[in-house]
Amino acid sequence: MSKTPKPVPTFATEAEERVFWEANDSTEHVDWSKAERARLPNLKPSSTAISLRLPNALLERIKVAANKRDIPYQSLIKAWLSEKIDASRN
Repeated sequence: MSKTPKPVPTFATEAEERVFWEANDSTEHVDWSKAERARLPNLKPSSTAISLRLPNALLERIKVAANKRDIPYQSLIKAWLSEKIDASRN
């Protein structure tokens, strides 16, 4: 970067910061040539446990499908839900 970066403003809330970065190019405010890779080994994505009642036959079919893919059935359910939501956006 050949010019001095603009200062990053101070934000009152995370929402305010999100709006700013959605509308502004970070290369005007950060010299990415000096960036270093960050390691956050203890960072875990947030999640919420829910209770979902399924018919036994459906749950067994899901478990069989998960077993064929060698993944936990909860992970398969999450993947299918995510795929369905993504497909419905198109």
